[in-house]
Amino acid sequence: MSSSRRRDRQGEDFNVSFLDVICCGFGAIVLLLMITKTSLPGALEVSEVQQQGQLKKLQQELFEIRGETRILNRDLNAKTEQLDEETLRLAILKSRRQKLESELVELANASAADDKIRARLELARQDLNEEMERLLGRDHQSKNSLVGGIPVDSEYIIFIIDTSGSMYNYAWPRVIDELIATLNIYPKVKGIQVMNDMGNYMFSSYRGQWIPDSPSRRKAIIKRLRSWNPFSNSSPVEGIQNAIRRYYAQDKKISLYVFGDDFSGGSIRRVLKTVERLNAGDSTGERRVRIHAVGFPVLFSQPVSEQQSAYRFAALMRALSYENGGTFVGLNDYR
Repeated sequence: MSSSRRRDRQGEDFNVSFLDVICCGFGAIVLLLMITKTSLPGALEVSEVQQQGQLKKLQQELFEIRGETRILNRDLNAKTEQLDEETLRLAILKSRRQKLESELVELANASAADDKIRARLELARQDLNEEMERLLGRDHQSKNSLVGGIPVDSEYIIFIIDTSGSMYNYAWPRVIDELIATLNIYPKVKGIQVMNDMGNYMFSSYRGQWIPDSPSRRKAIIKRLRSWNPFSNSSPVEGIQNAIRRYYAQDKKISLYVFGDDFSGGSIRRVLKTVERLNAGDSTGERRVRIHAVGFPVLFSQPVSEQQSAYRFAALMRALSYENGGTFVGLNDYR
């Protein structure tokens, strides 16, 4: 009886131990599962953050590439436009070169013809001089000092040149030619001065002084005139009055040459009165400053409504020249 109970108790102890082992095993499995599941969200969150960082970096690089592409496209368009402009300028320059070459050929042909005409005129002048010498005698001397109707007895010359847009843009080569021709009339003078119609000096270092006459000084004046373009109000009055006020002298014979195309100032009569007061005559009534003028017909190529100031310039300079012992010359072409 007792041995039977002992065997039953041993069987119960075995069953309880087996159940404990099974429960512990299941508990361990559950614990492992719980540990594994709690660690997964953290890893996923880290991975998601990394992916978002990489995505932002790629987006930033994409934006930078788009910006660089936009800048390169803009530069390419600018270079293309510049290339088109340079191509157009090249075509224009080629056209101008061809035109200049053809004009050069024409000038060469005309120069040859002019040489023949000049030789014939020189021969005719010699014949005329010989005839005059025969009729008047070898001791005869001319009593006037006129070249082309312009008195050239002055020792000092002043140029008053209109530097307005109409003159500088359309008539400047002819202005240079006329200045050279005028200088050639005077082989040697005691002093030269060049001002614009506003009274501004070509050479500020000679302000209020006379430029000494020499071949090098004349070349310097002509060279400077080619690009000289100070501001102008299209009225010669200021330049004329400033020149007379500064350079008038009882012991000097001065000729003032005005180059212009229009007069946009006020009363012509008032200008004449002012110049008459400034340019007083000597004991014989002769005025010390001769006023000559050369009119360039630039505005006559414009509409009739814009030609009025050209007529006023001609009227003013004709009157000033007449009253101040000079000559007014109106050109028939400004080119």
